[in-house]
Amino acid sequence: MKLREEILKEHSKAQCNKIVEWVGKSQLRFDELFHLFISDENLVVQRASWPVSYCVENFPSLIDKHYTSLIKKLQEPGVHEAVKRNSMRLLEVAVIPEEHEGSIMDLAFQFLASPTASVATKAFSVSVLENLAKRYPEIIPEIKTILESQPNNKTASINARAKRLFKKFKIA
Repeated sequence: MKLREEILKEHSKAQCNKIVEWVGKSQLRFDELFHLFISDENLVVQRASWPVSYCVENFPSLIDKHYTSLIKKLQEPGVHEAVKRNSMRLLEVAVIPEEHEGSIMDLAFQFLASPTASVATKAFSVSVLENLAKRYPEIIPEIKTILESQPNNKTASINARAKRLFKKFKIA
C-alpha cells in the first residue's frame, strides 16, 4: 500500500478502517503511519491522526517507542484539533511510561483548560487525567477546579467522564 496516497485519497471512516486493517498489529507498518503523522504536511498529519488512534486502541503497545515524538507533536504551536483529539483518544488506552507522565499530564491539563479545545479533546483529556490520578491522586482537586470553573466544560460527554472520575475517587 502506498500509505501517503491512501491517506490523501479520501477522508472517511471506511478509508480510516482500511488503513487500520492494513496496519493490523505490525509495528513496521504502524511506524510508517506514525512517521506520516509527525511529518510537516498538515493535511497528511491531520488525516493520519485518526487511523493512528484506532491502531493504538486495537494494539496499545504500538505507540510504546513513539511517546517522545507524540509529545513533541502535541507541543507544536498551531497543531490541528484533530491531532489533539486523536492523540488524547489513544492516550486514554495506552500505558504511559513513567518518564512521560508529567509531559502528558501537562498537555491534558492544557487541553482541558483551553477555551478553544474541542469537546472531544477535553473529554479524552479527562479520561487521561483520570488514569494518571490513580498514580497521582493529588491532581484531582485541580481537575475538579478546571471542570467546575469553565462553562464550556458542561457537556454530556465531559460531565459523564467527570462524574465517573468523582465517583471513582469519592469526590463530592
